[in-house]
Amino acid sequence: MARVYKDLREFLAALEEEGQLVRVKDEVMPEPDIGAAGRAASRMADGPAVLFENINGYKGSVVTNAHGSWANHALMMGMAKDTPTKEQFEELNRRWDKFPVAPTVLSRDEALCKENTITEDINLFEVLPLYRINEQDGGFFLSKASVISYDPEVPDEFGKLNVGTYRIQVKDKDRVGIQALPMHDIAIQLAKAERKNEPLPIAITLGNNPLVTFMASTPVGYSQNEYEFVGALQDGVPTEIVAADTDPNLLVPAHSEVVLEGYIIPRTRVVEGPFGEFPGSYSGSRLQCEVQITRITHRNDPIFENLYLGMPWTEIDYLMALNTSVPLYKQLKTDFPEVEAVNAMYTHGIGTIVSIKPRYGGHAKGAAMRLLSTPHGMPYTKILIMVDDFVDPFNLEQVMWALTTRVLPSKDVTMIENAAGMPLDPSSYPAGMTTKLIIDATTPVAPEPNPRPVELLKDPAGTEKWNGIIRDMLKQMEA
Repeated sequence: MARVYKDLREFLAALEEEGQLVRVKDEVMPEPDIGAAGRAASRMADGPAVLFENINGYKGSVVTNAHGSWANHALMMGMAKDTPTKEQFEELNRRWDKFPVAPTVLSRDEALCKENTITEDINLFEVLPLYRINEQDGGFFLSKASVISYDPEVPDEFGKLNVGTYRIQVKDKDRVGIQALPMHDIAIQLAKAERKNEPLPIAITLGNNPLVTFMASTPVGYSQNEYEFVGALQDGVPTEIVAADTDPNLLVPAHSEVVLEGYIIPRTRVVEGPFGEFPGSYSGSRLQCEVQITRITHRNDPIFENLYLGMPWTEIDYLMALNTSVPLYKQLKTDFPEVEAVNAMYTHGIGTIVSIKPRYGGHAKGAAMRLLSTPHGMPYTKILIMVDDFVDPFNLEQVMWALTTRVLPSKDVTMIENAAGMPLDPSSYPAGMTTKLIIDATTPVAPEPNPRPVELLKDPAGTEKWNGIIRDMLKQMEA
């Protein structure tokens, strides 16, 4: 049984035990120190989480980069911190099939997120140590919140209870802006509420069980509940949730550090941004929805968890890597069982690599077209590389080998113009429209001609044995 964490605090304790968390006890300035530390930690190999305990002007603490390395990602899954990325992908894929695992609904008294309640004179600045993540951000952003909302037409249908990650800008002491792009599930729910000019109740949770945060940023089906996936990824152990105080249909993680309850104001759009986004550039300012906060519950001495975004790789690239790859793999595998693996780790899947064993000429290109029509692949994936089944898509050296030795540009490169794109991709024009690029780097299969078939080199006999011998010798030298 994999190690399971009840909440963020248990996860941070595990990171510290494994040497993957550092505590900063000296006083720091909220800007630029916290953002700069998040940037620095995510650039390190096996970068640690950074917990700030003494922030000038604030009472609370801040943790950043909790998911920001493959070591921390493996520990989140309850695996050894040196687990290779592809093994983490395979384990995630295995646990995915345990969906659904129903969560456990706790009473209010059992939920640690209810230790404190604020209903009057709400002031976010007194609860959260807010700071700008990047210098030219238009304000203070909550970059790692999980937002809970439901379908207003079927408010008690649990499958359509949505747990998503959306960028949130603090606008006032009791009001925030939220980005709900058309491809997001919350945009469907908001559209239904706004047709009736009704508010959409939501809860914004901060400092969650690490797998709740992970699933909130995972592209799953509209009728697939994220809490039931958390139980699956916890290898069958249910996660714990509790009803929000303001709406019994809003079920929030029971032990979150902070829960902001309120509603999206209908038919109102206010300027939001700019914000330093995951493609490594500022987004500019846009008209976005606003949320009225009506109630806050929080734990004693709450920890504010936030992440740094910037030029990849940063914490968000680790957080939204394998959980983008596995759903795409599952969707593609249904129609193309020849698919071996999907690597959609680059800029949230804008760049994606698929390994496949083509059965006939054009087969790999057909699989590429299918990926580009999946709910996530359609708006996100712009550059798609198809490689043979024996090429590890998580090994960029092997992928580059395939590109340099298998691609004849005059026939293996395809462009699809005027397609859906990710609006935050600065190359999309107008924002949200793009050209797709498919590079078929697989070996030609009949009836496609292969004018120069070659014999591939294989590893010498005993290579795997010697791999183990050399690793053991290196460990003995380190001991």
